[in-house]
Amino acid sequence: MTAVQDRPRADAGARRRAERPKPSRTARLRVSARIARRQVRRTWVSSLLIMSLIALPIAGMAGVAVFVASMMPTVDERLSADLGQMEAWVAPLGAADAGFWQVPTDPYTSGYGDGWGSGNEEVTAVDPVSVLPAGTETLEVSNGRERIETTAGIAAVSAWGGAVGDPRFSPRFEMLSGRAPTGAGEVMVTPATLDRVGARVGGTLTLVDGGDAVTIVGTFDDNTLPDVDSALAFADPDRYDEAKWYLPETPLSWPQVQELNEVGIAAYSREVVLDPPSFTYPDGTEPYTAATAEAQQYLSLTAALGAGGLAAAYMVVMLAGAAFAVSARRQQRALAIAASVGAEPTDLQRVVLLQGTFLGLVGGTVGLVAGIGLAALVIALTDNGSATQFWGFHVPWVLLIAILLFATVVGTASAFVPARSVGRSDTISALRGARRPQRVRASRPLWGSLLIGVGATVTVLCGLAAAAVATDIDLAWDSPLRWLPIVGIIAGPVLAQIGILISGRWLLWLASRLLSRLGIAARIAARDAVANGARTVPAFAAIGATVFVGIFAVGLGMMSAGQSERTYTYAAPLGTAYAEVYSNDVEPLSPQVASTATAEVADALHSAGATSTAVVQRQQPTWAEDEADIPAEAERAVALTPDSFLIDQNDPQGGWSHFGDQTNNIHVIEPGDLATIMGTTLSASDRAAYENGAAVVADDRLIVDGVIDIAAWPERAWQFGRAPDNHYRPTPGQDVEEPSWERQARAIGVDAREQGIAVAITPETAAEWGLQVVGSGVYAVFPEGAEVATGDRLNALSESLTTESYGVWIYRENGPADPSSWLVPLLAAVAVLVLGASAVALGLARFERRPDDATLAAVGGTPGLRRRIGLWQGLVIAGFGTFAGAAAGILPPIGFWLQSQTAYEPMNLADIPWWLLGALAVALPLGIAAVNWLVPPREPELTRRNVIA
Repeated sequence: MTAVQDRPRADAGARRRAERPKPSRTARLRVSARIARRQVRRTWVSSLLIMSLIALPIAGMAGVAVFVASMMPTVDERLSADLGQMEAWVAPLGAADAGFWQVPTDPYTSGYGDGWGSGNEEVTAVDPVSVLPAGTETLEVSNGRERIETTAGIAAVSAWGGAVGDPRFSPRFEMLSGRAPTGAGEVMVTPATLDRVGARVGGTLTLVDGGDAVTIVGTFDDNTLPDVDSALAFADPDRYDEAKWYLPETPLSWPQVQELNEVGIAAYSREVVLDPPSFTYPDGTEPYTAATAEAQQYLSLTAALGAGGLAAAYMVVMLAGAAFAVSARRQQRALAIAASVGAEPTDLQRVVLLQGTFLGLVGGTVGLVAGIGLAALVIALTDNGSATQFWGFHVPWVLLIAILLFATVVGTASAFVPARSVGRSDTISALRGARRPQRVRASRPLWGSLLIGVGATVTVLCGLAAAAVATDIDLAWDSPLRWLPIVGIIAGPVLAQIGILISGRWLLWLASRLLSRLGIAARIAARDAVANGARTVPAFAAIGATVFVGIFAVGLGMMSAGQSERTYTYAAPLGTAYAEVYSNDVEPLSPQVASTATAEVADALHSAGATSTAVVQRQQPTWAEDEADIPAEAERAVALTPDSFLIDQNDPQGGWSHFGDQTNNIHVIEPGDLATIMGTTLSASDRAAYENGAAVVADDRLIVDGVIDIAAWPERAWQFGRAPDNHYRPTPGQDVEEPSWERQARAIGVDAREQGIAVAITPETAAEWGLQVVGSGVYAVFPEGAEVATGDRLNALSESLTTESYGVWIYRENGPADPSSWLVPLLAAVAVLVLGASAVALGLARFERRPDDATLAAVGGTPGLRRRIGLWQGLVIAGFGTFAGAAAGILPPIGFWLQSQTAYEPMNLADIPWWLLGALAVALPLGIAAVNWLVPPREPELTRRNVIA
């Protein structure tokens, strides 16, 4: 009776439970978030690994963002650097009553009327003070260069004239000690100048030009210069030609600036820059303002970070996805319990996805903090003291928030595939602890194989198409057909790489069938890789992507380096410095000035440590707009290029000259200077012939039957197109004059292509031919490792030797760029990334294999067997990744090689260091496998067992 009475009551309870409302979506989300947070804490080891994988690239992105943003000025910072506390500056930059106009925020961008300036307008010599309102306070400041005597010789430094010590110039100029100069015999210097001249405040400083000794009365800081740069400040505001008038108290509005433009005066006004008016160029386009420049800079920065972030995201999603796959399998039992009490598959998926979101958010936050701190450290270490290097410590919060959101998305994406697997898991099997291998779907290898074939085919076809397009001179330069083949050359291998990724588990299955014959360790390792494809495929995909980029860069870079080396034009023998002397005026240097200049340069180079110097002489071209301004008797001779080596005018591949200007290719060199200038030494017989009128020829294209042809044309013919180009064949109908004279000279051929001179004759031969030559440069040989031979030292020496009448440019020939400067860091980065990805993958494999190791130990498996399994796991994961990456990465270089075959100097596959690529693709995985074998596995926990279903 009691049982009969209880049954209706039980049925009623079941009905009430069935009728009970289901939890809301928000409640389910809260429960999923709570479980996800607890699982993250519970599996803290894998969580820390995933968070680190996400934080590292985010730290790099954030650091770059802050570093680059700190080099972008705000409007206020630029105004402070230009004006200090002044309201404006004005300067005569245009012609009066000619319709002169300027861009409101950039006085140096200007024009006249409805167009741009021609460059021939004469700047009005007007004193800006005379056109400003009466009583306007102005401070005139001029700037230029001064040559000073230093403890090491002579140096050219920046110099100012005027009241730069006025406190209203702060922070543009800052007084540091002493006082400002008040007379012609006084000077104020930067602290670096004191160290450079070996003096202190109260001492003297000697000016080279004029030989005056001036008294140092104080020190100041020019915030636009690095701390190590020297600068001077004199009292006289009219000391230099280039001057500005600063307005300390008088603002200038845009209408006032336009009024000044009418008399040829430009203005830079704080009021106008802070609130620029609407302005367009005469052609209707808007000017490139500071706001536009800042926006474009941030856009470029965002694009660069986006490209780098996507590449890093691929690696992170692959490796973190593998870690999530391991973590999700460890959680299967806990999630199965949740499913047994009512959790739906979507709830389980949400739990795993929220773990990825949480770890992405935390890892992104850690990465942002670390990146900002790293940027601050780098800025502090690299700051040279110039306010224009790092304008301030700028933190682009909008960009950093976008990076944080990106990190969250990456974390969520990493958990996406494991979450789907959890949603499809068998609850009963998970509760029993069974672990079954995942089956291989036939659709994956089919699609993957198709993509591999399509990628390889696209690369080859696009390479051939690019080669055909390169020779089509009728195709428009902006036609899509010119760039689409290049896109295909790169996109094809990417498709092949994706195909390998899609077919990854199937390829592992094929490998497992082959490796099964190599012993039990290889069989277990291969089958473990197939059974845990969610872990192994992303790992070798990440390795493959890294190797793909490395092989691509090495192959294309080394072919380009070889091509550049074959087409490189040397200015001097390797390691030799060349000092060119040129006129600072439209008039060429006179023989007397050129002789004095080359002598001073040679003395300076000897003083700087040169072991030998030599002067080279050349003919000087005469430039003039009017033919009548060129002397009728002036002429120039050249060594003629034989017709068989001349290039057609319409040759799309062009060509190049190894030895500079072919319209002035004769150099005059003393016999004893050939070793210094050309790096060659003549035999006794050849030297005698050279002294008797023969020419030393380094370009064998000029020699025909042991002689070279020499011909001269009037300078007027050279300047106005009536002399041969000596490089291209004349076009039909081109008016080429007959030469003034012709002769032949015996040629002494030398193998000296790695220098800059084609034909050399003695001064006596030049006089016999009637050539008018002057000293054009000085060659100098420095001891190996000499400090003065560095580029900065030579630039400083060039400035110190330059005068008002002539300039000096010094260059040390270092040959074509050494590819090791980028090859070694690239290979190191690839190796580090491959090692890191392999370490993560193999660490996860060891962690997940602990139950299997316990089973192996229980049935008699030795530690040596487990170590051999680790060896084969390393070979399978790292070997598959490097092979896939190398196979896809070599395709783009082959495509670009095919494209270049119609070029004047094509790329060469032999320039690719195949042995290096082989070492990268073979030796690296072998080393990884060896290390995985050397590190012994942990002792198995024999008390733990999983039921084998």
